[in-house]
Amino acid sequence: MEQNNVIELIQPGEFKDHLTKILRRGAQTLVLQAVEAEFAAFLESHSHEKLEDGRKRVVRHGHLATRKVVTGIGPVPVKVPRSRDRHSHTTKDPIAMCPNCFRFM
Repeated sequence: MEQNNVIELIQPGEFKDHLTKILRRGAQTLVLQAVEAEFAAFLESHSHEKLEDGRKRVVRHGHLATRKVVTGIGPVPVKVPRSRDRHSHTTKDPIAMCPNCFRFM
C-alpha cells in the first residue's frame, strides 16, 4: 500500500466546493447572455446599413479570446463576440459595447 502525502494548495480567494462551481457557472451564463444581448442590439442598430450589393455592412465576426469578467462570486471566463465593418474592413471594439457594469480583467 502506498500513502499519498500530496496536499492540494488552494490559491487565496479561490474556492473548491461544488456550490461555488455551480454559482460560477450560473454567473458565467448570465454574463454571457447579457453580452450576447448587448451585441445583438448593436448589430440590430446597424442592420439598416447595407453595402452597394445589398449585403449587411456590419456583421458578426467570431469571438475574441476568452476574457475574465469580475463578478461578486469571483472572475468568470466569457467569450466576447467581435463584429466587422465590411465597408471599411475594420473591427468594432466589443468591449466598448459591453454594459458598464462589467469589469474585464
